[in-house]
Amino acid sequence: MTVAPDTRRVIVIMGAGGALGAAVSRRLAGEPLTDLVVSDVSGPSLEATIAGLAGADAGGAVESMLADVSEFDQVTSVVERAVERFGHLDVLISNAGVLSPNGRIHNLETADWERAFRINVLGAVNGIRAAVTVMRPQGSGSIVLTASVSGLTAWSHAAPYCATKAAVIQLAKVAAVEYARDGIRVNCVCPGTFRSAIHDDLPPEALDPIAARHPLGIGSAADLAGAYSYLAGDDSRWTTGSALVVDGGYSAP
Repeated sequence: MTVAPDTRRVIVIMGAGGALGAAVSRRLAGEPLTDLVVSDVSGPSLEATIAGLAGADAGGAVESMLADVSEFDQVTSVVERAVERFGHLDVLISNAGVLSPNGRIHNLETADWERAFRINVLGAVNGIRAAVTVMRPQGSGSIVLTASVSGLTAWSHAAPYCATKAAVIQLAKVAAVEYARDGIRVNCVCPGTFRSAIHDDLPPEALDPIAARHPLGIGSAADLAGAYSYLAGDDSRWTTGSALVVDGGYSAP
């Protein structure tokens, strides 16, 4: 993807309501010549992200829309909104995801697996399907998926999450090969553990064992935003099919 100097960049961010989605939205909103369409399944979370953009020194326009990533028609509607409002689509970031219940495989219900696959995997598939419909005629585009270091390692008592994130990594690789000749790059980011709302009710010491497995300690969502900025921009124009690990050293040993 190469954006001419006088052309505004249009980015869709699915799953913009959580800590990571909000951090990525702030980072990209603050970059030059960038317009955003941010989406999430939660209205209050999306509103909080939009409020946070006020301090991002954003010079571009911001559109918002509720959408469930497991529903292809809803994801398509977000992409269509971007094209209707701004005329094209340069980047789609598929960031929506859910954790699985804490339990060994034999104790998990079918519904636990189905929910994880519908949101974590089918959500990413729907993002790719909707984005390439617009990007293929353009001959350019960048798609960034959110995977996890859990897709490269093994987390006990979290099989659905690990399996779905491994699937996202492989999905990015296959899509990268399939759409390279269309000028579309597909990559994913593999975060380690970072602080988010799911940790709010935990005592500080509860995270000590997890922090000990990250040589640089537990990160923040802001520590990850640069990876998305890189994969969304022209500096990564020769990068596709990659799983960019940003995990504080978790996977190094």
